[in-house]
Amino acid sequence: MTHPLLRAHGIDVRFGGVHALRDVTISVRPGEICGLIGPNGAGKTTLFDVLSGIRRPDAGGIEYAETDITRRSPVWRARHGIRRTFQRQQLFRQLTVADNLVVAQEWRGGPRRGARGHRERAAAVLHACGLDALAGSYAGALPVGQARMVELARALADPPRVLLLDEPASGTTAEERRRLAAVVRHAADEENCAVLLVEHNVAFVMELCSRVVVLDLGRVLAEGTAAEVRADAAVREAYLGSDPGRVLDT
Repeated sequence: MTHPLLRAHGIDVRFGGVHALRDVTISVRPGEICGLIGPNGAGKTTLFDVLSGIRRPDAGGIEYAETDITRRSPVWRARHGIRRTFQRQQLFRQLTVADNLVVAQEWRGGPRRGARGHRERAAAVLHACGLDALAGSYAGALPVGQARMVELARALADPPRVLLLDEPASGTTAEERRRLAAVVRHAADEENCAVLLVEHNVAFVMELCSRVVVLDLGRVLAEGTAAEVRADAAVREAYLGSDPGRVLDT
């Protein structure tokens, strides 16, 4: 079996007296799409902050390509292929859609070294994401669903090795979710990218992800295939309480 490309082990995070993450271990392999779900306040975004370098854990560590990166900065991680989208959109609102993708590649060289190549790559990614018609539109004028797809496209503009997607389907239509899922599958299958996906739309996660990890109150509650997690009594209790008439995947 392929070694994990990104692995967090024994992660603890405290905010004062609040224990946000407790001994969390999670990994994702090249070509895998892994879902991370859990009720509000479970610690999902905090874990993403740790994985992307925004927050340093109080205990535990992060390995990337079997190298310890626990103390590496967010910039180092991004430049070495760990890319993230955010629960709250972080587009450059005053730039066009195409320029948002060009900016994502600027660290590889300025106008003299790579502007033409950057724009060619941006155009190719926009086409793959079905965004050709929006290339010249200002990012700040886009509705939520289109903005989500542009944020994903920007994460793909400089080819990633790991994608950390924080609620990418939030605010999208059914058609936009289908397109988003197709783009994520292509990144995993064709580009061998490791994908870790946080999402409240459980049906979307269950359909897209080969493996699902459930967080609850800062701990890993369950892990397995979509079918295994859906059938887990502890998971159903965490999400649904004692109501047997509700179903997890709607």
